[in-house]
Amino acid sequence: MLVGAVKRYGSGQSAVVALDDVTIAFPAEKFTAVMGPSGSGKSTMMHCAAGLDRLTSGRAFVGNTDLSTLDDRGLTMLRRERIGFVFQGFNLVATLTAEENICLPLTLSGRRPSGEVLDQVVTLLRLGDRLHHRPAELSGGQQQRVAVARALVARPQVVFADEPTGNLDTRSGQEILGFLRSAVDLHHQSIVMVTHDPNAAAWADRVVFVVDGRVHDVMDRPSADSVLDVMKGLGR
Repeated sequence: MLVGAVKRYGSGQSAVVALDDVTIAFPAEKFTAVMGPSGSGKSTMMHCAAGLDRLTSGRAFVGNTDLSTLDDRGLTMLRRERIGFVFQGFNLVATLTAEENICLPLTLSGRRPSGEVLDQVVTLLRLGDRLHHRPAELSGGQQQRVAVARALVARPQVVFADEPTGNLDTRSGQEILGFLRSAVDLHHQSIVMVTHDPNAAAWADRVVFVVDGRVHDVMDRPSADSVLDVMKGLGR
């Protein structure tokens, strides 16, 4: 959740306001898509909501935790224990196997994944025959499945996904979106996904449209056509 969120880069006349007094909630156990034109502030919104970047002013919450009250170590621990991330570029460690990549956030925090949860995630993402392969031995779609598994295996409170299908072909992209949808429907996790694709946004429960650093509109029960209509209007 963001409350009165402002993010400003630079100072004086050259300052760029990426978020301009944004207040928006991302409901628990729901799939929220964030859309807007290039440079609208949608990725900045996600990064600040996830504690990857600090607000200039205003407040960001994960559950009841006010991120502004945490120091850098506290933010690192929160991201490690309560947040999952999926990026367009996969961000896998090349020297680790798929299984080691999946378990990496837990390993870094000194924990082991629940065998039951690991099996559920691996089964959901159909990775059982790929666990001992390294990223270079996997297709782009398989690498992103590993990245999604890594985000889900610790059962985080919320998963933030930044253009998770941007580097994938249509079929692989649809698979990834289906897996994210299942995480919400089957395991009651929360997903916040930045995307430029109306077809991807249609998998979500609602869409937040961002323009010039502000929330322009919110749509519940989106379809690809209804999202496209709004996006066309934003482009005028």
